[in-house]
Amino acid sequence: MSKQISLEAFTAELLDLYMETFEQVQGMYLDRGTSLFETLATISSEEASRSVSATCATIAAQVEHIRFYLDVLEGHILHKEVGKVDWGEVWRTISIVSSDEWEASKNRLKETYLRVLRVMQSPDTWENDNAISDSMSIVVHSAYHLGEIRQALCTIKTNREDVKN
Repeated sequence: MSKQISLEAFTAELLDLYMETFEQVQGMYLDRGTSLFETLATISSEEASRSVSATCATIAAQVEHIRFYLDVLEGHILHKEVGKVDWGEVWRTISIVSSDEWEASKNRLKETYLRVLRVMQSPDTWENDNAISDSMSIVVHSAYHLGEIRQALCTIKTNREDVKN
């Protein structure tokens, strides 16, 4: 006996995961106060510009990468021509950000997140063969980078406290 999952049930769960990753913990997999936007609200531009090692990206680069990834996969879901994608550009070009640049980056990410949320909420989206895999990739990939950011903060905030003491 097989039971098929309804599209409505699947998309409801997927949207809950997407929203938990970005804006508000719902108790599915994150601890209270650890969503991406909640985490980014605690980070100064100075902290966002600091790398934990010579081979690691800054938090500012992580944020721009997430936004870029959302843009590309949204285009893929909507069958838009995304052209040749340079996944390395953000890592090569984003490091130190001013306070204004940091705020603008967080705002761009929020705008992109909301735009992708509207796409994922649209019933028409799910007519696309790529929608399920692309939307799952968005959640998983974003959660991965949230983990990277939170792990970097362990070092960055600890080092900052060491300097103060």
